[in-house]
Amino acid sequence: MSTTSSTVDRAFEAALYAESDAALDTGASLLAADPSADAELARRGVEFVATAWRRGWQPADVVRIVRRELDDAHVRLVSRLILDENRRPPTPRWSAQLDEIRAGGAEPPLTDRFSYATAVLELYRLLLRLPAVEPLDRPGRPGSGAPPNESRMLTRIRALLAKAEATGFPEEAEALSAKAQELMARHSIDEALLAARTSDTSTPGACRIGVDPPYETAKAVLLDAVAGANRCQAVWNEALGFSTVVGFEPDLEAVELLYTSLLVQATTAMTRAEAAQRAGGRKRTKTFRQSFLAAYAHRTGDRLAAVAEEQTLADGQDGQRDQAELLPVLASRDVAVREQVTRLFPETVTTRVRGVSDEAGWREGAAAADRAQVRARPPLKP
Repeated sequence: MSTTSSTVDRAFEAALYAESDAALDTGASLLAADPSADAELARRGVEFVATAWRRGWQPADVVRIVRRELDDAHVRLVSRLILDENRRPPTPRWSAQLDEIRAGGAEPPLTDRFSYATAVLELYRLLLRLPAVEPLDRPGRPGSGAPPNESRMLTRIRALLAKAEATGFPEEAEALSAKAQELMARHSIDEALLAARTSDTSTPGACRIGVDPPYETAKAVLLDAVAGANRCQAVWNEALGFSTVVGFEPDLEAVELLYTSLLVQATTAMTRAEAAQRAGGRKRTKTFRQSFLAAYAHRTGDRLAAVAEEQTLADGQDGQRDQAELLPVLASRDVAVREQVTRLFPETVTTRVRGVSDEAGWREGAAAADRAQVRARPPLKP
């Protein structure tokens, strides 16, 4: 056994399988005293990342949980390991995650050797304990849910939602969000009909979307509502802080865009409503926020379901579409999504929104959901 391997092994034995700070300090001291062990230490980190892939994790998932459990220095360390490990041809979705990691920065933090070694061991402790999750698409393997290059339609939808979130004028946000929702629904139906007419054999894919605290139950309910309205299904993993959304790729894109936008709208509306409550002498901000977001998610879900049904009927009555063709195509895709969910998650349980006890928060959240733009306008003409 080489000296460098011996140093790393002794450091791991001291620090990785124990939780105490003293054990961590012992391991970090061994590594800090032996600069020749740095390369082997990095190689072992790449192995930990590769093991995470075999357990079903993806690059964005690993970065997300490291950010949730540790801090920015650890995020930069794991980002570097992910980029160093990924030598195999990735799927398009995997490649997009790597591009996002590169854009976020992956240079190790500049610090003293002991602090650096401590951060590395803290990171490796976390990676070592990552549980197995449901595998989605894998590098080097064709992914049924791999996203194509973004279409001009999705680029336009993304731009409309960005403008809706940025404007300080509710009427302008309403018009922009309504237009985006209209384009989104039409795009999904167009893609479904095109796939049926060309005998496309694509199957549903899946993506993971972070559901971060606080008030994560209400956020998960909102994501579930958005997924359902866009012919997808969401399964929440509360312990690991994400939901897995299953659906066909155009619909997955819609869910990611719309959920993010509605969450921004909800947070903005909640902040304004809370400020008004404080001005009136209220101080129970936590219960107000929790009730606000729960009501927002509940009411938005009802509205999204109604809008989705209306949009399907409107498209079925469009002169360019035959309802006898459209409805079986959509039904077939719904069945395919349910079957994929059952395959990925053979055992699931339902959950309830807990801690909703603030009447004013519920009332304000419901009103904000009514103002949020999810209703489609009459169909666009080509």
